[in-house]
Amino acid sequence: MNDPGLDEPAQQAAQDIEHNVYEENRKLAEEEEQNFLDPGRWWFASTACPLIAGTFGPMANAFSICALVEKWRVYIPPGSDEAHGQNIKDPSWLLVINSISLAFAIIANMALLLNMARRLSFAIAQPITIIGWYMSSILLIVLVALASSSVFRIQPRETHALTQAYYYGIIAAALYFVVSSLMVCTVVGAYRGHYPKEFRLTPSQRTLMLQTISFMAYLLLGALVFSTTEGWRYLDAVFWADFTLLTVGLGGEFVPTTHTGRSLYFPFAIGGIVMVGLVVGSVRSLILERGKQKMSARFLETTRQTVLSSLDTDERAIKLGPFQNVKYSEKGLSESQRREQEFRIMRRVQEKAERNRRYVALAMSSTAALLLWLLGAVVFMHSEEPQGWSYFVSLYFAYTVLLTIGFGDYTPSSNSGKAFFVFWTLLAVPTLTILISNMGDTVIKAFKDLTIWIGSLTVLPDEHGAYTALKIGIKRLKFGKLYNGDNQGETPPGTSVESSLDRLAELVEEDELAEAEEAGEYGDSLLRDIHFYHFVLAKEIRILMREVNASPPKQYTYQEWSYYLRLIGQDENDASRHRKPKIHRRHSNRRSFDLGVADGGEKGDGKPFTWSWLGIRSPLMGSKTEAQWLLDRLSATLEQEMRKMRSSDEKLRSEPPPVSMADLRKKPSNSGSDQEQLLEKELSAAEMRRRQRNGG
Repeated sequence: MNDPGLDEPAQQAAQDIEHNVYEENRKLAEEEEQNFLDPGRWWFASTACPLIAGTFGPMANAFSICALVEKWRVYIPPGSDEAHGQNIKDPSWLLVINSISLAFAIIANMALLLNMARRLSFAIAQPITIIGWYMSSILLIVLVALASSSVFRIQPRETHALTQAYYYGIIAAALYFVVSSLMVCTVVGAYRGHYPKEFRLTPSQRTLMLQTISFMAYLLLGALVFSTTEGWRYLDAVFWADFTLLTVGLGGEFVPTTHTGRSLYFPFAIGGIVMVGLVVGSVRSLILERGKQKMSARFLETTRQTVLSSLDTDERAIKLGPFQNVKYSEKGLSESQRREQEFRIMRRVQEKAERNRRYVALAMSSTAALLLWLLGAVVFMHSEEPQGWSYFVSLYFAYTVLLTIGFGDYTPSSNSGKAFFVFWTLLAVPTLTILISNMGDTVIKAFKDLTIWIGSLTVLPDEHGAYTALKIGIKRLKFGKLYNGDNQGETPPGTSVESSLDRLAELVEEDELAEAEEAGEYGDSLLRDIHFYHFVLAKEIRILMREVNASPPKQYTYQEWSYYLRLIGQDENDASRHRKPKIHRRHSNRRSFDLGVADGGEKGDGKPFTWSWLGIRSPLMGSKTEAQWLLDRLSATLEQEMRKMRSSDEKLRSEPPPVSMADLRKKPSNSGSDQEQLLEKELSAAEMRRRQRNGG
């Protein structure tokens, strides 16, 4: 008979643990769903807008400095051109307004950086940033408007021109207006509650901002040094430093001629090229890190909804594409077979969505690069009209610059052409980096696969022979997929932290297995199975820790998923935990399934969510990799098991685990999943170690 004074608290403790388990799973699922379904526009406002502002803001500051350091007007002597004109003193009001504009911009930039470093609150920093940049833009626009009027221009205009500083002012004004408008979008989204009033930039995003600031400072300081040693005008030195660091090498009039300049050129060039390489690497990692992730999520969800809308019970088929129909019928299938059918369709949806994403990303980046080339050629044609550049010549020049070939047969000589060249080439760095990255995922990868396949058929046949290679090639063409075995990828070596965690998990394994062996010797099969279950969890966690960083991310088979889900208490044969398809009628009396929505109890009622492999709560739908998803769930399950062991409720502690040592030993040696066979081998090795310790 139970003591009523102790039984009620124990039952309450058990209920609390079960409630916490369901609530933790619910919170984890809701967080993953929110991250996955987060609308792209609000991700753009919360992350991309401040990142762009933090990157292009310092660039606008650099152009403001260029607009301040030189005069805005020149006199063109007979037989000369505007690039070699004589400077005319500017009115004092122009210098004052220009300086105030730069001061506003620097304050705005500092407020943004302090906010991102969490040294200044969002509510204080953002008004300073937005107002400061808008004021800088307005003041420069006023200056540009006055400089374009008869109030500032000297007649006749044939013998007077505007310098590069004037055109840098135009570019800076436009950039300030754009970045401040982007920050308005960020503030609006934050105050509407779509994301917290703070910046959650990753280390790579912060690094890109710092690298951009460092590169612009390096460019301007290097130009100052070479303008002094070579006797160039400062903005001409900026033009030279730009095409030098970006390895375009136009040559022409601006080349180092002094021994000092040539000596300084060695460290300056190599340092700048390294910095450009770092910026390129950061841009590429950002595209792979967040942009690709968000785009993949959008395409996967859109493809999933399209495929589900084509599922019809009358035809017993589901449409994956214009010419791809897959049989889908639940008639006569067990629960596990029905779930496996959903899993296989979801895998096909994943493949189709990823293929579409790659080629849409390639189309978008190709369009951006094409516009940069074609529109840039238009600007160069008009700016270099005194040189007689046609549109074809401008296209030819822009093409050689974008590919960093730089023959040097055509070089901008006008003030507007030089200023635009600096901005245009800096804009080309991220544009072409993204294009090359997307080409690496599509065109270059396809060419590489084709080359390897042709080699396997001709001069370099693989170990399977030419006939097998031919069949694999046909499958690639048919299904649009690279068949590479089990797609496990290569796991990079772990860090010292990962090695420590691996060692810790190994110790947990040894302890739990020893406890299981000891309980088995005393005939306590329940305690033996509980410790064995803990041993299995620890062992699988250690394996997943190695696979979580695999590249490409590992994809598990349905049998592997079924095994792992059983470990976390979600048996694929248990229909009570699965999302049941809701049948509704469409036009022409046809019926279709609705598997796309998560189902379950209300929030806080302690009931688990039910889910489908084709639903939004599917593990294949999240932004996490499959290994990361499983690692999180197995770790949470092991933590919950430890809580149960510490609980004072005997009933809770005596619950049988989802796997047992007896069930494993009952199976034939050639049956079960790969994981179960490995566990069986591990058990045999453990028993051998125990017998050796006991003397045979």
